[in-house]
Amino acid sequence: MGQWDAWIGREERREDWSDPALLARWLATFDRAPTADGMAPHGFHWCLCTPDAPTSALGEDGHPRRDDSPDSFLPPVPLPRRMWASSKVEFLAPIRADVAATRMSRVLSVTEKQGGSGTLIFVEVAHETSSDGVLAVREVQSLVYRAAAAPDAPLSPPEPGEASFDPTGWDAHLVLRPSEALLFRYSALTFNSHRIHYDVPYAQGVERYRGLVVHGPLTATLLLQLAQRELGDNALTRFAFRGLSPAICGEELHLVMRGHGDAIELAAFAGDGRQVSAASAAA
Repeated sequence: MGQWDAWIGREERREDWSDPALLARWLATFDRAPTADGMAPHGFHWCLCTPDAPTSALGEDGHPRRDDSPDSFLPPVPLPRRMWASSKVEFLAPIRADVAATRMSRVLSVTEKQGGSGTLIFVEVAHETSSDGVLAVREVQSLVYRAAAAPDAPLSPPEPGEASFDPTGWDAHLVLRPSEALLFRYSALTFNSHRIHYDVPYAQGVERYRGLVVHGPLTATLLLQLAQRELGDNALTRFAFRGLSPAICGEELHLVMRGHGDAIELAAFAGDGRQVSAASAAA
């Protein structure tokens, strides 16, 4: 028996409402117009059925504290640093506005591995989001927990180098600089109080990032919007992404895409060519 076996198969159900006002705020956050049919664009599901732990129940990093009680959906692994490592998403039906939404979640696995920075614990969670009783999004999300950073650890990622990103070979290219306002609004939309996204002294002094960190699902949402610009509203049936390196607030972020059909490749790069994330999709 593994240390965390009691959490494997643990389930959680959350209910919400795909409020038209929430969708309007989501669209405003990304300077987006509504879709032609009024359906929520891909990526909006990350704003629904979010954790609602009381402020008094948050840990130092801003995430809900975990314990060994039956009410703790995620296991209380003793490693403090948490990252959204990757997701595999299936888009099965559009999410409608002004209807009930539910999300069923289940812990699939808890796995310990050894990496270059020490022990890593991966928690894999399956989510099924329904819109008005219709299964709309199926997702397998991988969270990774790491040990605390040493107080004198070098800030991550390294300072930008002399090189610059070359979009040659990509069919579509978009460059932007995620701002503090964008990070703040996305944290509010997803009810995410992880301090690396808004608290510079904490991000630098405790977790040893060079600046505020752009949310992994925010970068993924920006890639989904690039696909929507090229292919049309909600054209994808599958999307998978994984984080490779932190994107830093205020710095250039290059979003690129190539391919077609069931062989679409997407990625995000820093201004000096450092790869931030990799993604694949099918239309």
